[in-house]
Amino acid sequence: MIEIKNKQIIIDGKPQIIMCGEIHYYRLDRNDWQDRIDKLKLSGCNAVATYVPWLLHEPVEGEVDLHGKTRPELDLEGFIDLCEKNDLYFFVRPGPFIMAEMKNEGIPYWVYDKHPEIIPICWNKNPATTPTLDYNAPGFLKEVRNWYEALMKIVTPRLHTNGGNIIAFQLDNEIGMLSWVSNCPDLTDFVIDEFSNWLLIRYDEETLTSRYPFNLNEKEERNNAIRSPKEEYAAELMKDLGYYMRHRFAQYVDTLRGFAEEFGVKDIPFVVNIHGTGAGRGYTFPIGISQLYESYTQAPGYLSGSDIYFGDLDIVTFQDLYIINGFMDAVHNPDQPLTSVEFNCGDGNFGNNLGSRYDVSAADFKTRMCIAQGNRLINYYLLTGGRNYRLDQKVGDGNDRIASTGERHGFAAPVSPEGELNYTFPRMARAIKTMMAVSEKIASMDEERDDVAFAFIPDYYMTEYHYPHSEKMREILSNIEAHRNRGAWEIMGKSMLLSGYRFGSVDIQNKPLSASETPVLALPSARYMDSGIQRKLVDYMYEGGGIFLYGEVPQFDMEGKECTILADAFGVKPKEIFRDSHRNFLSIYAENWAAPRPEVRSHFAQTFENSHAVPLLKVYGNGEVCSFDVTVGDGRAIVMATAYSCDIAFFKEGFEKLGAKAKLTHDCKEHGIFMTSTSNHEGERFIHILNLDGFDKELKIYDKGEALFGGKSITLQSKDGVMLPVNLLINEGKIVYSTAEITKFTENAIQFRLTQSQDVIAFETTKEIAPNEYYSIVKLGELTLVNSHKHAKVDDALTIYFK
Repeated sequence: MIEIKNKQIIIDGKPQIIMCGEIHYYRLDRNDWQDRIDKLKLSGCNAVATYVPWLLHEPVEGEVDLHGKTRPELDLEGFIDLCEKNDLYFFVRPGPFIMAEMKNEGIPYWVYDKHPEIIPICWNKNPATTPTLDYNAPGFLKEVRNWYEALMKIVTPRLHTNGGNIIAFQLDNEIGMLSWVSNCPDLTDFVIDEFSNWLLIRYDEETLTSRYPFNLNEKEERNNAIRSPKEEYAAELMKDLGYYMRHRFAQYVDTLRGFAEEFGVKDIPFVVNIHGTGAGRGYTFPIGISQLYESYTQAPGYLSGSDIYFGDLDIVTFQDLYIINGFMDAVHNPDQPLTSVEFNCGDGNFGNNLGSRYDVSAADFKTRMCIAQGNRLINYYLLTGGRNYRLDQKVGDGNDRIASTGERHGFAAPVSPEGELNYTFPRMARAIKTMMAVSEKIASMDEERDDVAFAFIPDYYMTEYHYPHSEKMREILSNIEAHRNRGAWEIMGKSMLLSGYRFGSVDIQNKPLSASETPVLALPSARYMDSGIQRKLVDYMYEGGGIFLYGEVPQFDMEGKECTILADAFGVKPKEIFRDSHRNFLSIYAENWAAPRPEVRSHFAQTFENSHAVPLLKVYGNGEVCSFDVTVGDGRAIVMATAYSCDIAFFKEGFEKLGAKAKLTHDCKEHGIFMTSTSNHEGERFIHILNLDGFDKELKIYDKGEALFGGKSITLQSKDGVMLPVNLLINEGKIVYSTAEITKFTENAIQFRLTQSQDVIAFETTKEIAPNEYYSIVKLGELTLVNSHKHAKVDDALTIYFK
């Protein structure tokens, strides 16, 4: 039995961590399957994941091969069974879209030929520029149902609930991504008919007439008006189209689930993965959340999974991953855990041209952060490369292969197409094995949080569709895109993390906002904000909540209509916006509790007429206020409506004034340390620390002012991460603290990875620790201290034996 409960994945009654490696069986010779499985097991993974390409299994309509009759490597049944023989769980990802650089994103050519009506058209009746299809078109869904029917004859008997090893089933892949990246919404006649019906249900006749000055019942007029919108209703269309597409994607996901269940797939999680990272950053990832959150929160039994393509996790990017994990969690139902179903690993050489070269810490750091934030399933993508064979039916597209990457595929993978381990494999495997050594503990642990959360507004990321010739759409989107994350993430979010704040996120658009549950809110804000959200924020402050706003104080709602509810509550009136320009070096200086601080350059400042707020920052030369501190009801707001420097001390002081104090801290003067903690109901904890820089750092760690690890200074090696146990219950008693990581439990012994010149492991135990030449044993009251004789940089492996 598999349950999704309390943000955990529970298999046969036990919370579990699932570490998958993606192996594309169809890109490997069948006699190489076992070798790649052996290497997956060497990495520490306990599960295999794979796409199932419809394009290859049914290249000719009605001729489905899932047993390898036409090509040995297409024996899906044999591959799943081989994984089961190797005691591995299986995560099946059968599309129908799979992407994976496959031709048509994995859809058979005959589907396009047979159903030309399902090929989308978009703005101005232009053809779609990507090989997407109308997901909900009846012709497409009919073919998908037939595909699922054939596939489930293999999958259903092998479900975990039927005694097999399949524990999760992904529905499609990166739904909505192709239309987003191409700005090509599906605007076929069929879709517009459905959209019109949705509008008629959503709005009364009077409202609808005021929003859209054309006749929805006149099909030609209506279709032209939607495909080529006029400025007078452009903003309304952008909003409604975004809402409708969320609804439509949810319908599609529900339909796919219905097909799977019709043919016997039940009682395992259905996974919907979220696309959106790009250029090594997470700025656009929440667009995928916005598109799909209704899809995976519509009913029990769903998991959402992230696509994490960051490359190195360093001082530039680390806050991206932390914040988007928070955003995912913010929209989840109470029982849904975090997962990552495309977790980028390997060396980054995607183009086979050495265009990128990741540090060995990349997969390690991302694994550690995701586990600390509550990820219960991680799928390393792509674990092993392979080859793209030629299609039997030539298509004349330049290579006639199954994919676009040439003969070899997965150049960047930790296991090469030829099966060789690249330089990233050992460090990745070390991280996986470290997590799996204590998986029974971390599978039920949650991140400990301070009294602050990062605000998430899904509609700030509903920016995937905009009419190219609409100035109004462009004006709204450009402002929202400028403020929804960059400054707020780079400056406020990064400062919070480097100050030691451990924070989640709150969906302030769709969920209640309570000052008792979320005392302080970090709020990215644009010139446009929905009136309902503005009212909710004002009520929150009157209740006693604190807001640290970074960006602009809103002046309009999301359709561009004047809305100053939040500004009115602050008692300010937005005035002029100043920007830097050629030979105009916009500069900001501090006043009141923000002073004394050096004057700083800025590229943007929104200024205000101010009645009673305390000015904090002003524009040099005119003294206009661009940052202030103000009391609202029983609450308080600090507003920074200017682009400021990453002044960690300033943000720390501001959040403390609002009532949020970081409880887990360190004394290292150098920045570049990420730190958080996890715990369970028994009081067992792990302290998770990353040194994001390429030099060693020495620090003491404090929890609510009390020194941890016996007051011992810890040296964190360059580009290293540790997960250190505190009050961890073991068979032999308790590990009170340890400066070394646990790597394995064996009978009467515990293996550790040393991290210091002299590590200390403190036990409370009734068992006697066996003497050993590699450590000494000291009794200190109820504690038994084991002091390592090894220097971690010389030999980092230590086993402690119990008699």
